[in-house]
Amino acid sequence: MKYELGIIGSGPAGYSAGIYAVRAGIKTVLFDKGNGGGLAAVAPDIENYPGFPSISGSELMEKMKEHAKKYADILEYEEIVNIEKQDKKFILTNSENKTYQVGAVLIATGTEHRKLDASSIKEFEGRGISYCATCDGFFFKDKTVCVVGGGNSALIEAIYLKQIGCKNVYLIHRRDKLRAEDAYAKDAKDAGVQFILNNVVEGVKGDQILKSVTLKNVETGEIQSMDTDGIFISIGVIPQNELAKKLDIKLDKQGYIKVDDQMRTSMDGVYAAGDITGGLRQVITSASEGAIAALSSTEALGKQYPY
Repeated sequence: MKYELGIIGSGPAGYSAGIYAVRAGIKTVLFDKGNGGGLAAVAPDIENYPGFPSISGSELMEKMKEHAKKYADILEYEEIVNIEKQDKKFILTNSENKTYQVGAVLIATGTEHRKLDASSIKEFEGRGISYCATCDGFFFKDKTVCVVGGGNSALIEAIYLKQIGCKNVYLIHRRDKLRAEDAYAKDAKDAGVQFILNNVVEGVKGDQILKSVTLKNVETGEIQSMDTDGIFISIGVIPQNELAKKLDIKLDKQGYIKVDDQMRTSMDGVYAAGDITGGLRQVITSASEGAIAALSSTEALGKQYPY
């Protein structure tokens, strides 16, 4: 068997796990359906990762990837679509039906953006509707945009859009108070972001490209339409738990994988780390969980580690 540990997902948790696993003497491979980094890679600015007062998500993830490559094999654009347990081993199958045999599995598949359920949203995705300010913000310089959401991510995206030169940036939130930290709210106000609270998106309109958004006041029921060139949606995430479900691994009510303090799941030999486990869902906690999971896997592989 070429590999002992198969890590599915190469964001902060996966990269950290790869480093720690190989340093512990475990032959390790990381799989990612894209080019790695997860949602952290599209964060406009990260200011709370020790050692980096301010760094883009893409740059931080690239640094982690290069570090992990010194130890583990990283297979990008290789999606694992099935895991089958056979005795004390696991068979991983990719989208092209190629298989890999490993002795332990770490699921670090993370989360994906939650889609906004409103009229015509899907029709205008890629034509004014975006889920990534870092990816698409540049195209809206000197234009009017809206950000939908009230958490830290939404505020950070709004600040970023203002920073790169968007003429008007409106933050639309369904409640009367933001969920974001006060520091982000203050930064957004100072940057010139305008808040539209107690409103939800009812629908969008346009001709080939987005032209306007229809809002509904949740308290009064009032409907208003406002012109906008773009809408950036930041309303939370959904755990990527499909593989866990196939193994019948226990999930919590929100669909996140349940783990103990050593990142063990309900199935022997399967571990989980990072955003897929819920909780704080920060780069630093994901990296920590990845390290713990990697060293915990020594027990399933018949190895020893002094901790």
